[in-house]
Amino acid sequence: MHKRLTVFSATASALLLSLGMTTLAEASMYRYSDEEGQLVISNTIPQQATKRGYDILNSNGRVVETIPPAPTEAEIAAREAQKQRQKELTIQREQDTRLLKRFSHPDQAIKAMHRKLDELRGLIQLKRGNISVISSQLDNEQSRAANMERNGQKIPDATLDKIHRLESQIRDIEREILWQSQEIEALKQAFEKDIKRLEKVTGETRTLSLEATSTSD
Repeated sequence: MHKRLTVFSATASALLLSLGMTTLAEASMYRYSDEEGQLVISNTIPQQATKRGYDILNSNGRVVETIPPAPTEAEIAAREAQKQRQKELTIQREQDTRLLKRFSHPDQAIKAMHRKLDELRGLIQLKRGNISVISSQLDNEQSRAANMERNGQKIPDATLDKIHRLESQIRDIEREILWQSQEIEALKQAFEKDIKRLEKVTGETRTLSLEATSTSD
């Protein structure tokens, strides 16, 4: 029994030794160019040489793997630019898909633009009408207060509060009109951009005017 174990152990040891020798024999070598451009074969490779690319050789000197040079800054920049272009193209396709779901022809977008702009302009007109009404009330209150001052009377706090409140209401409405005027301009620019894009995507040319008309369909 001991003899068989000894024979097995010796066989296993020989096998392990053989595998070890094979591994050593097949240890990787590197072929690369040094800073002078000279070809070098070595079992080690400098860090700087790896950036220029190199070959991994087996024990027979055959190339088993080729490591390409590290990309230059210009190549990295070009790759990043390409990625950015692809990203922008993807975003543009998604935007075009959403746009075509809303409008199938540039004229549809023009009609929608005029309807929306007419609504906003209508709101501004209502607000200007409100300002006229409030301004009339303010004029009356200010006239009453001026008459009281001329007659040597003390202006009641309620009258002063009302004057201040009316003035504040006018300022608030004027700010709203300013915001809505800016909204109108931004909306018009956005629609015009969409209309131009629709012309390009659909191949159709608009037939309606971009300018406001007396009536909108």
